[in-house]
Amino acid sequence: MITAVTLAYIGIGLMIALSGVGSAIGVSIGGKATIGALKKKPEAFGNYMLLSALPGSQGLYGFAGFFIVSGKLQGLTDMTIFQGASVLAAGMALGLVGLFSAIQQGQVTAHGIEGIASGHDVFGKTMVLAVFPELYAIVAFAATFLISASL
Repeated sequence: MITAVTLAYIGIGLMIALSGVGSAIGVSIGGKATIGALKKKPEAFGNYMLLSALPGSQGLYGFAGFFIVSGKLQGLTDMTIFQGASVLAAGMALGLVGLFSAIQQGQVTAHGIEGIASGHDVFGKTMVLAVFPELYAIVAFAATFLISASL
């Protein structure tokens, strides 16, 4: 039988794992674009590096969500199935949104890196556009915070 605590810890695991995997994939997409761009315009490495690093934030949101939720779990002496399911839902939401938003953000930054390497002045515009997928991870993190506040 699955207990409330089991549901909660599955949720925490998904929160960290999925957002971390998304960040790893996202920064790898940007890193691959950087390697190709260095062949064309190596002096722009600083811009490439900043853009490549952006998708790493979703993994940090998953890790921060872990601290928020696990702090609440330690204070609970008798967890209800509803509370366990709430943590599972928060973990799935933050994990999945972090996974997909990091991958999409990596693709946006990769295209910006390619544009910079081709001689276009698109660093600032790429930074602005790369924020859009990130906003959804921030919303999922905020939802996780609100769910943990209700525990």
